[in-house]
Amino acid sequence: MADEHRFSPAELAAVYRAIYERRDMRHFRSDPVDPAMLQRLLQAAHHGPSVGFMQPWRFLRVTQPALRQQIHALVEAERVATAEALGERSDEFMQLKVEGILECGELLVVGLMDQREEHVFGRRTLPEMDLASTACAIQNLWLAARAEGLAVGWVSLFDPDDLARLLAMPAGSKPIAVLCIGHTDEFYDEPMLAREGWRQRDDLALSVMENQWEP
Repeated sequence: MADEHRFSPAELAAVYRAIYERRDMRHFRSDPVDPAMLQRLLQAAHHGPSVGFMQPWRFLRVTQPALRQQIHALVEAERVATAEALGERSDEFMQLKVEGILECGELLVVGLMDQREEHVFGRRTLPEMDLASTACAIQNLWLAARAEGLAVGWVSLFDPDDLARLLAMPAGSKPIAVLCIGHTDEFYDEPMLAREGWRQRDDLALSVMENQWEP
């Protein structure tokens, strides 16, 4: 018996296509993003699931070129520090393109709101669920962007305290992502880090267990 809640075959295929063709992008054109399209992406993010319906996400649109340059400088400083921490893979890492901050049409900083300690529902033993909820919101935006034909790159190479000060974020809040959003000439046919030989996708079987954790 068909499930009356199931999407149509075309709708179902579109959902899975967005999932499998979503990429963490680093190459962008500078064409502006249509404001109505950006609003649709933010609405998609705002409809993400959140524990206790706390909706801990905050989206800060960066429109000042000088501020974009300052964010880029923070990311570059962390890129160098990360290379030093990688030891023998440092030279290989420095060859990777890790962001498109200066090229993308739109730049968003995603942060966790302040006063999150007031939200206890679902977080009493797992306070990090605020971060998990915000990651779900970002994934919503990412999938919607792919369906719209826009590229998104999540940049996490920055010192959160430095970025928070730069953006005048209130005490207790925390930036967790710099999102590069924009048009691209082509989407990668596989994850960029897999294509560049940094790491390959694990087999699903390594991540699925039954009843007990398997070593």
